[in-house]
Amino acid sequence: MNTKCIRYDGAGGIEVIRFDCKSRHPASGTEVGISIAAVGLNRGDILQRKGFYPAPKDAPQDIPGLEFSGVVEAVGKDATKFAIGDRVMGIVAGGAFSSYLNVDERLLLRVPPALSLTEAAALPEVFLTAFDAIKRSNVTKGGLILLHAAASGVGTAAIQLCKTYGIEVLGTTRSSSKLKTIEGLGARAHLIVDNTFQVQPVDGIIDFIGAAYLKDNIRALKVGGTLVLVGLLGGARGEISLSHLLAKRLKVEGTVLRSRSIEEKAELIRAFSTEGEGYFNRGDWKPVIHGVYPMSELGAAHEEMESNTTVGKIVLCW
Repeated sequence: MNTKCIRYDGAGGIEVIRFDCKSRHPASGTEVGISIAAVGLNRGDILQRKGFYPAPKDAPQDIPGLEFSGVVEAVGKDATKFAIGDRVMGIVAGGAFSSYLNVDERLLLRVPPALSLTEAAALPEVFLTAFDAIKRSNVTKGGLILLHAAASGVGTAAIQLCKTYGIEVLGTTRSSSKLKTIEGLGARAHLIVDNTFQVQPVDGIIDFIGAAYLKDNIRALKVGGTLVLVGLLGGARGEISLSHLLAKRLKVEGTVLRSRSIEEKAELIRAFSTEGEGYFNRGDWKPVIHGVYPMSELGAAHEEMESNTTVGKIVLCW
């Protein structure tokens, strides 16, 4: 039996996107077979299409996709967490742009009753990344986090999490049109011009930009503060004075979900699941969705994300 999928024919523009089919195999071991309803589009999918972000060796090399939602159709003989008919969402290192997936049950979360499957597809990658980054920042109740790209999917998730945790957020954007959105979610907004900024001292920073903001990030941190690098959209090579790290006793930490082992991802999912469902059902946390496209318009969705005008997530539905 075959299932529909999206492939990249090499690296390039949206012309390399191709609709195709792949073989469908029975779920085995701790795998769960899922009929995919919707998929979240991520910057990683764009970078992979351009040839800048290859999939890990154990993931499909030409089928993109990092997060999804759907309904369980089959369970492997050793799978015990889910039953046929359950609504699930999850993360993979690649291959989510398929109409059917076999996924290790440890990489799945139940879809909260308050959310639709379309909403759920916009949740796993950004909320898990935000949750992980906040914990790594070591900022707790009463602290202040500087959050770059605050109107992004991860940014909008992080603002909601910080609000729950009692952490104040100073969210940055390079687009004046996004300032009201950031403030509406509960953060103070700051417009960045020409990749430079000056802000009050902060306890921690969550940054998706990298080199372009590095010097100002180090300058903005309080003594003992932590810079958490989640992305490198502004370059991977930067230069700072190491004396600032010494004098202020700073920490610089990088984090990425895609290349982690199943065990590491499972541990993060367990920690997040422990507190997450209640917040979603009460409406305290909710994925911010910029737009929903049919899978047939995937190329247009790529162009929309690359325009840098989006707020929150783009979702594709089969």
